[in-house]
Amino acid sequence: MNLIWLDDFLALAATGNFSRAAEDRHMTQPAFSRRIRALEDWLGVTLFDRTGHPVTLTEVGEWFRAVAQEILARVDRVPDEARAVADASSATLRIASTHALSLTFLPTWLRSLESRLTVGPVQLVSDVMQQCEAAMLQGRVQFVLCHAHEHLPNRLEQAGYPSVRVGTDDLLPVSAPDARGRPRHALRRVGKAPASKVPMLTYSAESGIGRLVRALRGAALDSAHTEPVFTAHLATVLKSMALDGRGFAWLPQSLIGDELASGRLVPAGDASWAIPVDIRLYRQPGASPATPESFWRAVAAAG
Repeated sequence: MNLIWLDDFLALAATGNFSRAAEDRHMTQPAFSRRIRALEDWLGVTLFDRTGHPVTLTEVGEWFRAVAQEILARVDRVPDEARAVADASSATLRIASTHALSLTFLPTWLRSLESRLTVGPVQLVSDVMQQCEAAMLQGRVQFVLCHAHEHLPNRLEQAGYPSVRVGTDDLLPVSAPDARGRPRHALRRVGKAPASKVPMLTYSAESGIGRLVRALRGAALDSAHTEPVFTAHLATVLKSMALDGRGFAWLPQSLIGDELASGRLVPAGDASWAIPVDIRLYRQPGASPATPESFWRAVAAAG
């Protein structure tokens, strides 16, 4: 059987007219009629009642219409399924990571795992948290590396994706220093409004760090009379703006260790403002191919 016969059959079933169906299929009516007859000969049954106008499906023709549609739909899915099988057998690890952790934590962490297994090719997607979550939920990556907090479940936790803690970090409000080494833009837990509001460099809604800061310190920031003056997706952009003295920013300590040590950035508030967070690796639920499964076991053992 030729698969194009199925499209011919469905075209005639839809129109009930040989001439119109042949035109839709861009061929002459005699050639079209021969292909319909070839399909019926292959099946050994009559699919159309040709005694009336328009022609109608026989009882077996009605049954075969559903079969033809199912076969064509199955054929359409074959390329995607073939790619999925190829991906499953590949040795490449597909990891999505938030930008800040891609720059700081991930390279050293992967190197530490090499004592437990051979880490082969890695395909890294570095993006904001919202896009990392979407990549995992859509099955485009096998793992997601991100900051997380036990009191604020992300979309992956809500969907039941397994995870393991692979490190810890602190989100700190920091500012460029003034001439005396004190924060140029300082946070204070005050009730009375100061003469001017404290300029704050903020994250867009797509950012995971921004999500954590808003949920866990939003009320305190309101009472401290802060004012957003600049918004961006990336911690690295806010870090540059903070170094330039434009305001204070919440940044992961893993990203600003050198700047804190050199005094180019200083805490913008006391220790109570810090947000301790986990660095967690999330995985696709269920059974995985050998390579990601071995990687997950090594990560779990190291954690």
